[in-house]
Amino acid sequence: MKTLRVDAAALGLDFDAALKLAAAIAAQQLGDDTMLLSWYDRERGLESPAGVSECHEGCATKGSWDYALNRGARLAVEFEAGRFTFCFL
Repeated sequence: MKTLRVDAAALGLDFDAALKLAAAIAAQQLGDDTMLLSWYDRERGLESPAGVSECHEGCATKGSWDYALNRGARLAVEFEAGRFTFCFL
């Protein structure tokens, strides 16, 4: 999976704004027919699909990342060193 790291701290993006930007990046990189497979919000301690990290406690790999990898994700867009991560197919 290709990973794009975006340092957008100066922009002050919240989760929704980061998601919109990540989706635009994914459409540009992969084409218009993209699908968000998983996401992680470190600030709020939330992820989607919910609960995928339960079996990854103590692991170096986040559950949302592993979930996306195992479903063919082609692009991850990571903001501010993991503050928000979005994985796309």
